[in-house]
Amino acid sequence: MEQSNDSVNNPEHYTAGGIETIDFMIAKLTDEQFKGFCLGNVIKYCSRHEHKGGKEDLNKARWYLNKLIEVGEKDEMSISKVQPESD
Repeated sequence: MEQSNDSVNNPEHYTAGGIETIDFMIAKLTDEQFKGFCLGNVIKYCSRHEHKGGKEDLNKARWYLNKLIEVGEKDEMSISKVQPESD
């Protein structure tokens, strides 16, 4: 079965080196740096969607927003492990 090129979730041109670019960035950037990268892309794709990519740009913005949420949830989980719950 031939795999389709998903230009939002898994674009072929981002896996040319054997690792997806986003995975490399996650490995190399701090959480704060990665959150800034994601937020910048959300802003970029939302602000240009009417003039360039339309619905595809909004889907890309959603993808980066979901990544931003994932990193935030990971931060919350690690904080809750360190700090005791308060009554």
